[in-house]
Amino acid sequence: MATVLICRRFPRLSRVTTFSTTAKRKAESGGSKSKQEKEENPETANTGTESAATIQLLNPVDYRVLYNPSAYAKSRAASPQHAARNSGQALGDAFTSPGAAQLQHTFSTASPQALPPLRNALPKTKSKLLLKQTISAQLSAAQTEEAENIKTETHDSKEDPRMFQKGRPEYRSLSYDKFEPIETLPLEEGDSILHSVAVCKGSQSPGTITDYFCKLSRLPAEERAALVSKPRFNTLCCYAVKNIGSFSTSDLIDILKACVRLVVLPTHPLLNACENEFCRRVWDMNLDQLLLVADCWRCLERSVPSYLSILFSYANMHWKDLTLPQFVQLVYIVGEGRRSPVDLMQKVESMILKYLDSFTLEEMGAICLGLFKSLSGISDHVMRKIADRVSLQMEDMSTYALVNVLKMLRYTRMDHLPLLKELGKVIPARIPTVNIQGIMHITLTCSSLHYFDEGVMAAVAASLPSKVTYCRSKDAAKFLWSFGCLDYEPPNEDEFYSSLIEQMHRKLHEFRKFPEHLLTGLLGLAFVKRYPEELIDYALRDEFVQKTRGSKYELKKDLFTLGKSVEIECPSYQGSRLPPQLCQEITEMVLNFAEQEIYVRPEIVEATSLLKSMLGGPEYVKNHMILPHTRSSDLEVHLAMDGHPIPFNVKDPIADKKLRDIGVSLTDDLMTQLIKGRSNSQSPMEVGNEARTPGQERGEEAQTPCAGDRAALPGGALITDARVQAEPKLGRCLKPPPSLTLNQQPRGVKLAIQVPNRNHYCYCSKRLLGLHRLKRRQLQQLGYVVVEFPVWEWFPLLKRTRLEKLSYLHYKVFNPALLSKAG
Repeated sequence: MATVLICRRFPRLSRVTTFSTTAKRKAESGGSKSKQEKEENPETANTGTESAATIQLLNPVDYRVLYNPSAYAKSRAASPQHAARNSGQALGDAFTSPGAAQLQHTFSTASPQALPPLRNALPKTKSKLLLKQTISAQLSAAQTEEAENIKTETHDSKEDPRMFQKGRPEYRSLSYDKFEPIETLPLEEGDSILHSVAVCKGSQSPGTITDYFCKLSRLPAEERAALVSKPRFNTLCCYAVKNIGSFSTSDLIDILKACVRLVVLPTHPLLNACENEFCRRVWDMNLDQLLLVADCWRCLERSVPSYLSILFSYANMHWKDLTLPQFVQLVYIVGEGRRSPVDLMQKVESMILKYLDSFTLEEMGAICLGLFKSLSGISDHVMRKIADRVSLQMEDMSTYALVNVLKMLRYTRMDHLPLLKELGKVIPARIPTVNIQGIMHITLTCSSLHYFDEGVMAAVAASLPSKVTYCRSKDAAKFLWSFGCLDYEPPNEDEFYSSLIEQMHRKLHEFRKFPEHLLTGLLGLAFVKRYPEELIDYALRDEFVQKTRGSKYELKKDLFTLGKSVEIECPSYQGSRLPPQLCQEITEMVLNFAEQEIYVRPEIVEATSLLKSMLGGPEYVKNHMILPHTRSSDLEVHLAMDGHPIPFNVKDPIADKKLRDIGVSLTDDLMTQLIKGRSNSQSPMEVGNEARTPGQERGEEAQTPCAGDRAALPGGALITDARVQAEPKLGRCLKPPPSLTLNQQPRGVKLAIQVPNRNHYCYCSKRLLGLHRLKRRQLQQLGYVVVEFPVWEWFPLLKRTRLEKLSYLHYKVFNPALLSKAG
């Protein structure tokens, strides 16, 4: 049954609230089992180039991927083996997970539901109990039915990255092509070989055993699959292990090749013996043989860290003798091994520069992928050289190779504008034919580099709904994050977000293993003010919070941002919330970081100092985080409705106000006032009212207006002209009208002054990123008027005169239009 979407439109600040009613589905039978993949590091996707294939979706959409030399993925039957994963991502940027599952939704008839508002909500206790039961049932169903219930968009992750090997004949001696056509062995001959194994009982020579392996690997595919479990084949393997030291190196390599075609399990005893023997023979082999053996291990999906370590040492000693194909194949092996040998990688840059103009575009992509997978650093100079060449030849480059370059561009944080602009010209037309993981990496590169290209993002959004069931939990989360980060809602925003939120529900079982992906997706949704209730409730539960503690990523701040955003923007939300003690712990962590890294930034320090001078003192300005969960600072200023500043930044009347800070001379008259606690002209009631002012909470309006010739001292005493005369550097604050008295405080306006840096905006743009757009929206919702000192205005002023800066601040703070926004 199809999905029915019911969309309701709300004003801009409420964005779009999307409701979907999903009937129970049953996946088409007869589909190939989806491959279970472990996540690769960092943010790596198993991707490839594309060949003719028809891919069936669970919905009626006709999605057919045709061959295109520039396409990203080569759709093949999924490999039955598992990809290895090295545990190493960024919130920011380092982020392949189990295969997709088509789940039957049991949340409610409105799932996923988005906030606000919450409609037809069950009582809180009953609703949470029902939700817990249905999620538990859903997770169980997902794990048992996943392989049978879905046909996924698949590709061979071991073959797709190897397309560069087709470009030069030299790679035939460095790599093994298990798909190379060979003459098929008749079944009768295979049976004869196995009979000979049983009869001879190990008396065969090493050459004969090698010949047996090579011939058996030429059996038809279905026969090869059954052969590995036959007792006589296991006997042959035992004979090989027994005589492993008697084989020549070429015979041993032929046996390893045969094991690749026979799909021998990575843990097979024969492979254990082969690895040990190859490690012993490394220094007697040539580099071609060493690289070929490493390639076979990759095809077998066997982790061989000891062998690779010796190989890298050998290559390091013979570095100057490396040919171009040997170098590219070596970097490919480095990437597939997820290792970055320090001594070896120090020489990579020189080799890249040496062969830069000679690499094919596919080789360029392979090098970038190898560096990316092995977390190998590369200098800006070399990365820029690579990007320079790619930007000039992008139209001739396969999308797979291009995406590999984009991965490395993202990893090095390289803002290469010519390449990004060319990407906007070339990629949109290719998007419909690109594998879903390729689309994700293109989108993620744009958001990670803060580069907004509406053509690219709109093409992604248009293509995604029909492919959404192929998204892993990671893919769905990255799409939501990328669109939210760039604060972009595409023309088909309702369909786009509804499909991704629904996929997040389908993938709920994966978030138990990868909690970071759920928080990534939910934060992306929060940036554009979308809050799916069930997913949020799941993410804020104690059980899930505990799972985040076991993640290799620091997820506390993400939980904090999500939880506090829900409190502010979803007042009707009745689901789980973060424990107060956890919020307090994260708040202290964020504030400690701010004191060391944010408050001290020159552009903020200068603005704070000048505002204090202009308004009359430190009590009129507070440099702090009004919303700690948004991770950036604010300069808070309070104005009365007549435009005059109000002092409010006083926490403790004794600790925060010291006589030396005010600069007042201790005259006999002043001492009398201090001892008595009031001036001769004040009544006890007036003194009591003033004494309470410094103790007010942050954010509340103070009860004492700024007076040019009357200033409040600790204890409620007043002085006449003392502060202004003793502290001329702070400047005079604006005088209130004569009719204004201490106890007649007008309603005021709270300013939240933003002093952003360039990282708060999209690259080469005045477009705010999602997190900072969320912050301004929430400040306004809490009653603040947001005033911004944009980078393109404030930063140039930092080099100008003090008078020019003060003039700018006065224009910004005392803008009459601000008062009209109060209340």
